[in-house]
Amino acid sequence: MDVEVSTLLLLLLAALTAGWIDAVVGGGGLVQLPALLLVPGISPVQALATNKLASIMGTSVSAATFYRRVHPDLRTAGPMALTAFVGAIGGAAIASRIPSELFTPIILGVLVLVAVFTIARPSVGATTQLRWSGNGHLGAAAGIGLVIGAYDGLLGPGTGTFLVISLVSVLGYAFLPASAIAKIANFATNAGALIFFVPHGAVIWGLGLAMGAANLTGGYIGARMAVAKGSGFVRGVFVVVVSALILRLGWQVFAG
Repeated sequence: MDVEVSTLLLLLLAALTAGWIDAVVGGGGLVQLPALLLVPGISPVQALATNKLASIMGTSVSAATFYRRVHPDLRTAGPMALTAFVGAIGGAAIASRIPSELFTPIILGVLVLVAVFTIARPSVGATTQLRWSGNGHLGAAAGIGLVIGAYDGLLGPGTGTFLVISLVSVLGYAFLPASAIAKIANFATNAGALIFFVPHGAVIWGLGLAMGAANLTGGYIGARMAVAKGSGFVRGVFVVVVSALILRLGWQVFAG
């Protein structure tokens, strides 16, 4: 696929920004996927698949950075990543069969509730106070991974954001460790989606690898900033990203 230089530069900038956002709090698809849809002749499935390739390069670096510096709880990240991987394969398999218009109003409503909840309760996510232990905790983590993994394979944008808020509001993690665990699960969802997309020839490899290099750079910078600045910084970025998602989806719903 031939891409003009100006378009390629825009895509690389979008990928760099998306990698930074994804590393801090998730939601980089809000920037990267719409940018890919600007490429002349690209289909929605090709854009989604190429977005996954670029994203997995960024999440691999940010997940490794978080693992070395934050030491996320693998007893939570493991089951969540496994079920998210399975869910993403299923979501990708039906990505071209179910119109996203059915999901957008529901997602918008959920995001509004998430924003109100986060802003109204500033103490949420400041410290880790787990709500369950043992099998209850593992079951909740696995359930979150399965549902959000399926969403990521099906649509994608905002997956990391949904993982973070679920880890904070449902399981009781602080924002920083929640973001670290979310990176591991998000890597698994990207891998699951690619397992479906690659054999079907949906990935545009040259473009995806170039954007992946930019995404990787943004992911490394974002992960180091999140670790250095802590949960308060992650929470602030989270509110901004959720607000941007609400505006984008709201325009999509009400402006058609």
